[in-house]
Amino acid sequence: MIPEPNFPAKPDEFVGRKPQLEAFRQALRQGIVTGRTPSFAVLGEWGIGKSSLLSKCSAICEEPEFEMLPVPFSVSNELGDYRRFAELLVDTLGGCLARAQSVQARIRGQAQNWNLKRVNVGPVALERETPKLFLTSGTAILRHAVQDAWRRFIRPAQLNGIVFFLDDLQNLNTPSQHAVALALRDQFQWFAIENINCSICFSASANYFSNIRSLAEPAVRFYDKVYLGPFSVHETVEYVKAIFETVTNCADF
Repeated sequence: MIPEPNFPAKPDEFVGRKPQLEAFRQALRQGIVTGRTPSFAVLGEWGIGKSSLLSKCSAICEEPEFEMLPVPFSVSNELGDYRRFAELLVDTLGGCLARAQSVQARIRGQAQNWNLKRVNVGPVALERETPKLFLTSGTAILRHAVQDAWRRFIRPAQLNGIVFFLDDLQNLNTPSQHAVALALRDQFQWFAIENINCSICFSASANYFSNIRSLAEPAVRFYDKVYLGPFSVHETVEYVKAIFETVTNCADF
């Protein structure tokens, strides 16, 4: 294992963050029982390990205990608007279904030919005139596509649910970060109401929610927030051991 801060750690090389990982596992267990997996916001400064944690949690979803479909997605600041974000996210969902080893070959083949165009997305065909309409259109795309995928692929494959992992969500800020966070909250709350076990785990900068006046805001309250800080002494020793394989005198740390 060679440390490289510009790239996430591979799941099998991940070290530390055991309390956060156990909290995530417990959330998956809760979701399997209740059909409603909690959603997470992983917040912290650049280079603190947010992307690595998301990658590790994504791998955990595929463990035999959970059998949930992870959908990792890196949010680029070039997306432009919520509708384009929703379109690319749905494409990524289809790709993950087509590659999932836990999904039967027949269903994987169907997922490869899955085409969003046949889904009736209603108002998304309207002329887009304002940022708010971008948001509504993207919401309609995501709602109909996930509902269709749940019925056609997730349930027949006997998967327990879907978890979308959105890395660097702060890059999507049209019409505003607050509006995006609230739209996602409304979207995934609707999935739960419709008995679709679909949740979101996103990473963002430490101050992502700082412009929201009250913690009572739905956009804040909906997410279980995980704030990442520097490694503890114990985690640092574990990290050094993983790099150099042995540490002759742990007391030096």
